[in-house]
Amino acid sequence: MDILLSLPIASYFFSTSVTSWSTSLNLLFFYMTWSTLVLTHSPIQIELIGTTAIRLVFWLIPSLLFLLFDNLIPSVARTIKHNGASALPPTDFKTLSRLLALALFNLALETAVEAGLSLGLSLLLKQPVFRTSTTLPLPWQIAKQLALLFTLREILTYYTHRYCLHGTPPPAPPSAISKRVKLPKAPKPRYLPSLHKSYAHRYRSPPFALQVRVDHPFSFLLHRFVPTYLPALILRNNLHLLTFFVFLALTTAEETLSHSSYTIIPGVIMGGITRRTCMHYTGRKPGNYGTWGVLDWVHGTGLGKRDVWDDVRDEASKHQLRERGEDLVDDAGGKVEKALRRSKRNLNRNKSGKRGMSNKRGKGWMVEDEGDSEGDWVP
Repeated sequence: MDILLSLPIASYFFSTSVTSWSTSLNLLFFYMTWSTLVLTHSPIQIELIGTTAIRLVFWLIPSLLFLLFDNLIPSVARTIKHNGASALPPTDFKTLSRLLALALFNLALETAVEAGLSLGLSLLLKQPVFRTSTTLPLPWQIAKQLALLFTLREILTYYTHRYCLHGTPPPAPPSAISKRVKLPKAPKPRYLPSLHKSYAHRYRSPPFALQVRVDHPFSFLLHRFVPTYLPALILRNNLHLLTFFVFLALTTAEETLSHSSYTIIPGVIMGGITRRTCMHYTGRKPGNYGTWGVLDWVHGTGLGKRDVWDDVRDEASKHQLRERGEDLVDDAGGKVEKALRRSKRNLNRNKSGKRGMSNKRGKGWMVEDEGDSEGDWVP
């Protein structure tokens, strides 16, 4: 428990909201907490307790709160749900208990699998799986590695979800890119799709947040755990454990929100992910296998009239990116023009000053008064 309470990831996310400390003090406190944690605990302990805490904070607790809200105030909840009342979770206690037990079992399973893999790889390689040191990663390095991790996760999620968990889908109209790219033929598995359908797609209705981990254990590991953990293993030589924590927190929060089926999810992009997730569960034909929708657009497996690029355009117009860009260009042009005028004026002053100093007559010289631009002759 003391490790869980001292996790610096908690202070990183919540310290600025519950205290009035400056950013420098927050960073100092974060660094001191992280250094103490690294020096007093083994890397495998920090990894396992940190990942478990992230999944509890960003999935289990919000899921239970959403479930409580949907069941206590269904008249309000259905007004902010995709598909209205059909998106409400079941109210039968026995059904909810069975779903919660399966979700908690899958949570314990992925923690045990991660522990086994991390421990085995650390013993085999004689070093921790992820770089665990007191030196914090740089912000630019975190951003670059997060972009690569999300890209690999999206690729793994789409192809495992489409070909392994749903088998071969019916032919869909290819997009402009898929017409030019010759795609491999999909395999035709039978066992996995039936498991995934009987557990994850048992109810033909929009999902609720608890359903992120409601699936057959094998299908769940293939769909949720592998696309998150495998990219981190690929980058393990340069991946700091804190970067993996941030990546896991973002993906867990994204899965929780996208399966909540709420129409009031903040952000156009996140709202589009939620909408596509609901259509994947309720659509008459299979589709929307990816999270971000890019590969669904490439392969023509997207469902609905809107795709990811519509969400991007809406997000850009929402934040008025074009107008802001034009304003930035105008401001930059005005500043450049003002700087050029100032430089020209200084150059003219320097030239006039040199002419005044060189205009000597006898032993006199020119004296320039501060209030007058013309000099007076002093004998």
